[in-house]
Amino acid sequence: MIFSSLDLAPEIQKALDACGYTEMTAIQQLAIVPARRGQDLLANAQTGTGKTAAFALPILQQMHNNPKPTLPGAPRALILTPTRELAEQVTETINRYAQFMDLTISALFGGGKISAQEKRLKAGIDIVVATPGRLLEHMDKHTINLGSVEFVVLDEADRMLDMGFIADVQTLLAKTPKKHQTLLFSATISQPIKELAKSILTNHKVISVAKQNAVADNIEHVVYPVEERRKAELFAELIEQNNWFKVLVFTSTKKQADDLTSILKLVNIRAALCHGDKTQGSRRRAIADFKADKVQVLIATEVAARGLDIQGLEHVVNFNLPYLAEDYIHRIGRTARAGGKGQAISFVSREEERALINIERLIGERIKRIHMPGFEVGSRDTLIATREKSRRPVRANKKSQTKISRAKGSIAKAPRKKKR
Repeated sequence: MIFSSLDLAPEIQKALDACGYTEMTAIQQLAIVPARRGQDLLANAQTGTGKTAAFALPILQQMHNNPKPTLPGAPRALILTPTRELAEQVTETINRYAQFMDLTISALFGGGKISAQEKRLKAGIDIVVATPGRLLEHMDKHTINLGSVEFVVLDEADRMLDMGFIADVQTLLAKTPKKHQTLLFSATISQPIKELAKSILTNHKVISVAKQNAVADNIEHVVYPVEERRKAELFAELIEQNNWFKVLVFTSTKKQADDLTSILKLVNIRAALCHGDKTQGSRRRAIADFKADKVQVLIATEVAARGLDIQGLEHVVNFNLPYLAEDYIHRIGRTARAGGKGQAISFVSREEERALINIERLIGERIKRIHMPGFEVGSRDTLIATREKSRRPVRANKKSQTKISRAKGSIAKAPRKKKR
């Protein structure tokens, strides 16, 4: 089904043409028509399925059909997201769809200067994309009024539940008019999501485009068995051999991310960090530099597993497997977007084998193992027997091995900050 068959406003269709969009995705085919008619929706859609257009286009069309003046601090549409990164991404996307319309779309999130946000609100706003916490701050400062809201979207509602934001969401919804349209999008339809939908939706329609935890068919999954202490060396080796340029790497902890970044920089691989200890400005710069090809590797923790949209990203590396198998789906969803191909690469130590089994059970397939020469992992009994005899790694690539060993030594000798 093509967008031109929807008979959208010329300004919206022109924007879609400028974006190069012709064919609708499954969620767009199911959601746009009923949402355009004003019906409440509970939509089950994974990330990367085109869900932003599924809720944004119907709202833009209805606002076009019923034009109203842009007022200071009084938006007509409110879109709530769980993270700052997702708020920025959604705002950027909707601005592309509305580029030929006389509408003002802005994001409100923590980490940004609240004074700059206040200034934009005062100048007039039509659509607000916000995280719950920052929006509550603006409510307390009386810089925004939700009394004119006609459309509410909860994007990634399951994530908001997980992060404990639902109480804030309900507080905000209580400030909106009783009569408004609500669109609830979630990657999973759990019992808590159903209960939330029942409490905030009216005569809603349920739509679903894929089974829970489905993965894209155009993602190739591979596993490299490797000892934990040699993962950084293996990563550097693979970058050199395969000439990978743009790689998103996930670690399980902030310390692992910090250590890997330090090692890569010492072997002249440009890397940037994105995790919870970094300021919002630092995280935004890291993502911007990665998108602009100024850095080769972006190293992130789970904070970036959702809402990070990078065009043309072909490689996602799980430096450490996630604690929850479901988070593997969220991580690898950053690649193979918009019909492209991608590769999900996982480094798996002996200690992570059970986590790998859980992931394979979840995705319904056995992942291909690649045994890298020089990085072989012996049997468990052999490893235990030889562990105390020698800690020296097998040489795979002499040059790479020497660089990594020196890098690790530099990190070990570096003075650590005292805990306060």
